Amino acid sequence: MKKILVSGCYDLLHPGHIAFLKEAADYGQLHVRVGSDQNIQLLKGHLPLFSEEERVYLLNNLKCVYEAKVASGSGMLDFADDMADLRPDLFLVNEDGHTEGKEALCQSLGVEYKVLSREPAYDFPARSSTDAKAQIDLPYRICLAGGWIDQPWVSSLAPGSCIVFQIHPTHQFMDRAGLATSTRKTAQKIWGKRFPNGDITTHARLLFAYENPPGNQYISGSQDALGLVSPGINRLYYNGDYWPAKTESIEDPEIIKWLEKVIQFIPVSPRPDGYDPLVEKNLTKENAERLGRAGDLAWESILKKDLEGLGRALDETLEAWRTLLPYTVSDELMEIRAELSQGKGSCYSGCGGGYLMVVSEEKMEGALELSIRTLRGLL
Repeated sequence: MKKILVSGCYDLLHPGHIAFLKEAADYGQLHVRVGSDQNIQLLKGHLPLFSEEERVYLLNNLKCVYEAKVASGSGMLDFADDMADLRPDLFLVNEDGHTEGKEALCQSLGVEYKVLSREPAYDFPARSSTDAKAQIDLPYRICLAGGWIDQPWVSSLAPGSCIVFQIHPTHQFMDRAGLATSTRKTAQKIWGKRFPNGDITTHARLLFAYENPPGNQYISGSQDALGLVSPGINRLYYNGDYWPAKTESIEDPEIIKWLEKVIQFIPVSPRPDGYDPLVEKNLTKENAERLGRAGDLAWESILKKDLEGLGRALDETLEAWRTLLPYTVSDELMEIRAELSQGKGSCYSGCGGGYLMVVSEEKMEGALELSIRTLRGLL
């Protein structure tokens, strides 16, 4: 009997996995190599929902699987040594899992390489782990450009835009990384793991009020609450108040896909404990105008799918932060940015660290794939 090898994470096992594994087993004796917890942490910036022991246990209890083990290597080709030892006749991937690196490895070892179409089991909808995770938890919020403009002590000096969008919880994103995780935890206290039906603005006002009760020394910006509950890509225009004077949204699928592709989201580190970005403030009209213009430029560039313009907008946002609030981004983070930035521009996801957002059409090593949550996808 021919020996067949497949590899993958196999976290949150779903019907799509089963359909692929059953089809793979039709070719022969099926061997599975599962990504280790450590390697998933390395590649995706977070641990899997289920440990490597649990994932291997589940796979070994499927009738179609002859043997499942944890892959012995690391990186995108963590199964390379296992393939060299096993010497399978055939290595199978689905359409989502195909890479030139996998194909080249198979050629070098004389292993046949085949790509299977991604088909759901029975009449179930086509599904991935990304889709499944997106339906069991609240989204995160990314502030792409213009952060801090939602504070009245900034926008009262000069109005401007803050660009935010929701992302599906496809990864266990870091806390203290500028993704509105504290607001997200507040939302979980109110609603649990899913937003209720109803008016989005009403939900955002409730969330904002709950997170900022009377007596708070620091008021969290409303872009956290609005960005967290509002699907699509959103422009929040602030003019001296805690709440935006106007909002606009993008739900165009082509623009959504373009933005998902060109934002390289690279894990760096969460902001340290005790970090305070407000130790020093240079609150001038000129500095506030620069920040607001960066948000406006980001919005215009997204509408045009202008890579150069979006890169400039992120650069301008970061420089405006450093001018307005010098402790927002440390010299160490600027050095890391210089090492990692290979695109048209970049900015951190939050003050003090988090993820580096690089504008580039080229996939960068270690970058996490983002899935923007849209109203269309919720209907």
